[in-house]
Amino acid sequence: MNKEVTEKNELKKVILNRKMLICLFTGFASGLPIYLLIQLVPGWLRQNGVDLSTIGLFSIILFSYNWKFAWSPLMERFTPPFLGKRRGWMVLTQVPLIILTSCLIFLNPVNEILMIAGVIGAIGFFSASQDIILDAYRRELLSDVEMGMGTSIFVNAYKFSSLIPGGLSLIIADLVSWEWAIGTAVIFMFVGLVTTFFISETSESKYHPHSIKEAVIEPFIEFFNRNGWKEASIVLLFLVLYKLGDNMAVALETPFFFDLGFSGTEIGTVAKFSKLWAAIIGTVIGGIIMTKLGINRSLWIFGFFQIGSILGYAVLASVGQNITVLFVAVSLEYLGVGLGSVGILTFMSQLTSRQFTATQFALLSSIAAIPRTFASATTGYIIESVGYVSFFLICFLCAIPGMLLLLKIAPWNGRKLPNLSHHSS
Repeated sequence: MNKEVTEKNELKKVILNRKMLICLFTGFASGLPIYLLIQLVPGWLRQNGVDLSTIGLFSIILFSYNWKFAWSPLMERFTPPFLGKRRGWMVLTQVPLIILTSCLIFLNPVNEILMIAGVIGAIGFFSASQDIILDAYRRELLSDVEMGMGTSIFVNAYKFSSLIPGGLSLIIADLVSWEWAIGTAVIFMFVGLVTTFFISETSESKYHPHSIKEAVIEPFIEFFNRNGWKEASIVLLFLVLYKLGDNMAVALETPFFFDLGFSGTEIGTVAKFSKLWAAIIGTVIGGIIMTKLGINRSLWIFGFFQIGSILGYAVLASVGQNITVLFVAVSLEYLGVGLGSVGILTFMSQLTSRQFTATQFALLSSIAAIPRTFASATTGYIIESVGYVSFFLICFLCAIPGMLLLLKIAPWNGRKLPNLSHHSS
């Protein structure tokens, strides 16, 4: 009895503390810019007559998410002259995000598409840079015991932020204008900036590399030497392939919904509401499953659900404009997204050394973001060539190789690659 009471008290300490609140607000701040770029902007461009091929190519502009590891050592090496190492860089990424997003209000997709591309590219750069700092801060903030719950809350808030650019803003675009829709997203970006001024630096963020060489080279050497370059390469390939099909399926979902005949209000209410509850349930269930079954079996379960949920979009494409099918398909898809996100983020957290948090997490998340940018850039061409139904079947097939790599990375009844969860002190 006393043991049960003790366990419950420990669980309450993990859940009900200031760290979890910080994960909530930083998760929201991290998710808002990327959802602005992958949900609001494509809808805005499509409704202003921009073709799918061009919209698909816009994802190449988001290359920053794939290459953020290239400048993450600089953010590890140098400390801004105010607020400290982590908080200072947070401000230096959040203020430009607010300014650049505000610029979109004054641009016209019809005749200023190149200017829009430049602004979106800059937003992607500062959003990716913000992620470097927020990921490092979260890893340093949370203990190993708190990591699962903190990651779950962070992912939930990350997904919840999609309701602003992918839900509320689309409704406002329908009722008022696209200028007001973008302006609404700008207002909510202040959540991250305000949070920065209310949090404190972590003790581990006081580690400073003494040279660029130490900041750039040593994190990569440590990662690749831990188990050898072959096994490290397999891990990186797994990060690319595990969510490939899933990322392709949702890359142009807002234009997909518009093309089926749904209005902005229908997308902003039915589709986005179902995303929210499904993603939240997915992350909560994901956290529970990982606690009960461990990371290996969880990755298998999450992966199979991700693959199956893609077929829901194929059914929706076949049925057409049907609110009920829209709700069911989106709910299943984002239940899988929630499960997979918690699994892959927890997996990446276990791979990072605490001494090189920013650079190693930036490397891993950059690799994991490859399908969302370069692979997704081709989706517009694929859709226009084969149609939506065939496209989602292709997404289903693209998800299979990542599952096969689990045989090596995380066998169901075995241990994952040795020492992947190594943490330097």
